[in-house]
Amino acid sequence: MHHSTPIHFYSDSAKADIPQSDVNPIVGGRVELQLLTTLKCNLKCSYCSLGVGEVLGSQVHVEYDIEQLCAFVDKHLLGKEVYVTFYGGEPTLNKPLMLEVMQRFPQFRFQLQTNATLISKLPDETLSRLSNVLASIDGGEATTDGYRGRGIYRQVMKNLREVRAKVGGTITARVTWGNPDTCFEELDQLVGQDTPFDYLYWQFVADEQYGGDSVAKRQSVLVQLIDKFFSRTDVIYPLIPLMGMVRNKLFPTRAQELYAGRTQCRVSTHLLNVMPNGEIYPCPDMMYAPEMKMGDVKSNWLKKSPLQPTSAMPCDGCEAFSWCRGNCMKNMYLGYVKQDERYRTNVVEPICELIRFMGREIDQHKPQAWFDRATLPVRKQIMDCEVYEYVEIMP
Repeated sequence: MHHSTPIHFYSDSAKADIPQSDVNPIVGGRVELQLLTTLKCNLKCSYCSLGVGEVLGSQVHVEYDIEQLCAFVDKHLLGKEVYVTFYGGEPTLNKPLMLEVMQRFPQFRFQLQTNATLISKLPDETLSRLSNVLASIDGGEATTDGYRGRGIYRQVMKNLREVRAKVGGTITARVTWGNPDTCFEELDQLVGQDTPFDYLYWQFVADEQYGGDSVAKRQSVLVQLIDKFFSRTDVIYPLIPLMGMVRNKLFPTRAQELYAGRTQCRVSTHLLNVMPNGEIYPCPDMMYAPEMKMGDVKSNWLKKSPLQPTSAMPCDGCEAFSWCRGNCMKNMYLGYVKQDERYRTNVVEPICELIRFMGREIDQHKPQAWFDRATLPVRKQIMDCEVYEYVEIMP
């Protein structure tokens, strides 16, 4: 990592003596600028996190202009390596903003997070500039259509195959693992021979879906995924959470370099979510909470993310901490800082247990010995996969 200016880390007590303007709110040399082009969406997914606090659909039009965005970038992001994620709602519903930002900032990298129902309508030039496309899909056809609407799975796969050759970078299947009955085969087929996907990323749904035997069901699928991951050393099984966990276990310094050792969803260090009205929040799932506001494009200010690790969170004493780094800061904040006992018991603790389980399963496969036998291309993907920079490593 290269920094244009030296980055200093201060204890919280030391920060009190420093003028606010001297404390860099962005840790390190990178920034992910997540631009919510609209909060409107053409689908009604049953688990949508933007439904919390009635965020979804609340802002349809962007209220800042490109000059205000330029002024913000010049003041706060100068000298940083910036990558933009177009996000929503459904970001392709506001193509003009996407095209304008790409034209104005040709040196930035770009990612699109999309439901992929409209992606084939984007111009070829736009597709060619995308370093990664995160396409939302929930597993197989029945699971996806159950959450997203009839026929959506086939439409998404058709559209992605249509644009695959035009996308400049990779396409990642972004799965919200909500249904406890999701099986190994439907996740495995997303990265099979005849798919448009280069990688699969899943996130354990932040909803009360962990009752009864549903954790055990997920564990049995995880065992199969991890077995397949370690079954070969000549090709990578391209599942980002497994790749990222193995990397963190074998090369813990990478998390220190890229995220200053903090959560790899980046909300504590360098993720800025810009709402259509110009307000900035660290976490896209907490834009309903006024105490989370950390900046504004129109009035051109930015402060440190309020989502930081605290002593209330039990992460330091957890067996997974050295490679998990705190996982989802929103979950930790709601469960332990806000002391939402129901959310902690029904969502946070089961997800943490699943992540610990994954770590133990990985260790049983002796990842260091596996890596020692792996081909150079496999090693390179484990260590340096570019998708790590655009996607949370931890599920």
